[in-house]
Amino acid sequence: MHICFLDIDGTLLLTGGAGQSAFADTLSADFGIPEIDANVGFAGRSDKAIAMDLFRSHGLEPSEQNWRRFREGYLSRLEKALVAKQGSVLPGVPRLLQALADRGDVAIGLLTGNIREGARRKLSHYELWHWFPFGGFGDEHMERCDIAAAAMADAQRHLNGRSAAATANGATNRQILVIGDTPHDIHCGRSIGARCVAVPTGNSPAPVLRDAQPDVLVETLENFEPILAILDR
Repeated sequence: MHICFLDIDGTLLLTGGAGQSAFADTLSADFGIPEIDANVGFAGRSDKAIAMDLFRSHGLEPSEQNWRRFREGYLSRLEKALVAKQGSVLPGVPRLLQALADRGDVAIGLLTGNIREGARRKLSHYELWHWFPFGGFGDEHMERCDIAAAAMADAQRHLNGRSAAATANGATNRQILVIGDTPHDIHCGRSIGARCVAVPTGNSPAPVLRDAQPDVLVETLENFEPILAILDR
């Protein structure tokens, strides 16, 4: 059984900056920070890592208490931001998901820096949540490789041990696939022995992604035949 993990922002959809807007509004309303530090990067990182860096940058304690407070405020503002920003599902995504599901030998999950509830709200807004019964999220872990390990564990639980046996015996790269739009996605995919597909539909241009050495680089997910071909090698 193949396992295919997909990133969300910049890979499956563009929210028009809804997540960053909800971040900024929460820091302003709940923490008294009128403008967030532009030097803190968002792309390819976990929500928790971003929030902790913003706390430090603005002189706040990067504590679990502040993280929980931030998380609650962020989620309370996210759906309104999604409506206001009017983003979109990226080209080829519905057809790719359907093609993977139609094969019958691919389990589809998420590998994202979004917190689980944030991921659910974003994907539900664009009617994509039902495709993803398992995954790794940015609630607890700050490093993407740790999220990747959590995603694999959740995939194994979802598959009732079928993939766990394969992993214990040394799963080959062709059994795990990671699709994302940043070098972080490629790096964390390698940490779980995955083959990696890069797509420059987010903030990372094609040359930057090519330097990260993905197995396949496609312009958009409309060109999904090379992705399916990986699973048949």
